[in-house]
Amino acid sequence: AVPDLLKKDSASALVIVNKLMALGTHGGIVHILDLSGKRIKSFKPHLASVIDIAMDETGDFVATASMDGQVSVRSLSTTEKSSFDLKRPMRSIALEPNFAKRTTRSFVCGGLAGNLILYEKGWLGYKDTVLHSSEGPIWQVRWRGRLIAWSNDLGVKIYDYVSQTRITFIDRPADSPRADLFKSTLEWHDDSTLLIAWADQIKVARIRARPKTANNAMLPPFIVEITAVFQLDCMIAGILPHPTPNLGSLPPPSQALSVVTNDSASIVSSTPNSPPLTSFLVISYSPPDTFDDERTDDRAKQARKAAARPELRIISRAGDELAADALSISDFHLWGCNDYVLCDALGGGGNTATISDTERCYVVMSPRDLVLVKSRDKMDHVVWLVERGRYEEALHDIEVIEAETPAAAREGALSAAEIGQRYIEHLVSEGDFAKAALLTPKVCGQDSRRWEDWIFLFAEKQQLQILLQTIMEWPKDIYKIDAVIVAVRSELEKAASTSSTISSTPSTTLLMECLAELYTANRQFGKALPYYLRLRRPNVFDLIREHNLFTDVQDQVLLLVQFDDELRKQRKREGVLDDNRSDAIKLLVNNIHSIPIGRVVQQLENSPYYLFLYLDALVVEDPNLVSHFADLQP
Repeated sequence: AVPDLLKKDSASALVIVNKLMALGTHGGIVHILDLSGKRIKSFKPHLASVIDIAMDETGDFVATASMDGQVSVRSLSTTEKSSFDLKRPMRSIALEPNFAKRTTRSFVCGGLAGNLILYEKGWLGYKDTVLHSSEGPIWQVRWRGRLIAWSNDLGVKIYDYVSQTRITFIDRPADSPRADLFKSTLEWHDDSTLLIAWADQIKVARIRARPKTANNAMLPPFIVEITAVFQLDCMIAGILPHPTPNLGSLPPPSQALSVVTNDSASIVSSTPNSPPLTSFLVISYSPPDTFDDERTDDRAKQARKAAARPELRIISRAGDELAADALSISDFHLWGCNDYVLCDALGGGGNTATISDTERCYVVMSPRDLVLVKSRDKMDHVVWLVERGRYEEALHDIEVIEAETPAAAREGALSAAEIGQRYIEHLVSEGDFAKAALLTPKVCGQDSRRWEDWIFLFAEKQQLQILLQTIMEWPKDIYKIDAVIVAVRSELEKAASTSSTISSTPSTTLLMECLAELYTANRQFGKALPYYLRLRRPNVFDLIREHNLFTDVQDQVLLLVQFDDELRKQRKREGVLDDNRSDAIKLLVNNIHSIPIGRVVQQLENSPYYLFLYLDALVVEDPNLVSHFADLQP
């Protein structure tokens, strides 16, 4: 809704209370929105720009100050409204605390006329009281508790509403830039701490009760101490207190500003009633370069220079810049420092200490945008890694997040499968097919379409054999084992590797491994046996005994005996003691009913040594068993 509202108008003021946004525009319109940007209602209280806007704690009353010289206060739920014409452009307005519950309906406002006026409602209507005048325009006014703070060309003043006395004046540096070009921002951190941001300087003012003595009975009831002064390297377009982030997750701080602290700051912070020290969240604005020659005839030099992109910075109480992020603002090169507003999206001017870091958020207003700002979380870090092509780290982090907080991972923009998909694409483009193949089971999972796409891609790149190395991890539900067996056997036949020869190339070795695993997965152990024998798998004998594959060995006798002989020679080279008994020969002798003697002799005829071992073992078992083969014995 926000882009539609600002197509023919531009934003000029913003306030947020109770998750309701009141947005004022240069067209004099006020839009009430929720935090998603959905418009709830709109009304037009002014004929010119809304310069400042305020809401009470309930979010029911909206007060506006406009360039048309009028201030307006109206209820969103009833017909109650008031309007006052002050004849001169108004700059700021503030409502008294608990405005909706007070019968006085008090508010204070000021503008270019230089008068700070307090309006209070009585029996006969509103009466006005001038609290201050004759020191230049009132740029901003803010009311908290019993204290009213305002700024003019000379500096900042604070007024006690209860005792009706001005309690302090905080001057503005003599070398400050023009007050109308670089606005002042007053932000009450709590009832006794005021943050003052003006141009490139931040001041922290601490208000506390004046000790009562006989000599100061006529003095204001409060005293004010400036506990810190910060000089930044940029102009400040908005400021809010912000909890100090975890320094362990941030880069080393940079000293982007100079700091002058009052010795009394340590005294204030150590008192029991002092607020917890927070950092400052600021919108930093870098003004465009000034003209070196204003009298030039060169139109390019006469053209308005573009402003830099604004940043959101976190500044610690020690003056360190803890974090900085550029803001995505439309047409930022056209806007000035006074065009931006920073608001707490959830605080509403109250105590924000109970809000968690994950819930805390802010809104930055520019003439064309409302930008919702949230603290970065682990999912943001994952997105950051993906944007920089660091897929392996991103995949590891997203898997940890999905394991620890599945709900947060589901709400994220990326999933482990999507990141893995990008990682495989990256590896394939880099030619690292082996690493890409290892990732496919994790990434593809039960998604048969993804498996199909990657299988075809590996085949197209002539790297299918590398992908087949992961076949044990392929989900059995995504393919028909029989169909895959037929395909692999066809490839093996093309490689002319279906003979009983033991030697094989790396490609045929891989194909035989695939067939062995596929037959095993399909519980066809007898058909897997020849491939295990050719591949010299040490578990062959256990496989035969476990699955009673004696009949399947009938035609694989020579392979079995040769494999067993190689194992014995290897053990001998390794110094392992052997009882000189061949496991293969013992298996053949102990299972003559399943493996006929005649068939074994037939296969071992061309290997006299193996035939001798077999017949010799038969003689030991029962001499009568070899009576028909006596002529074969050496």
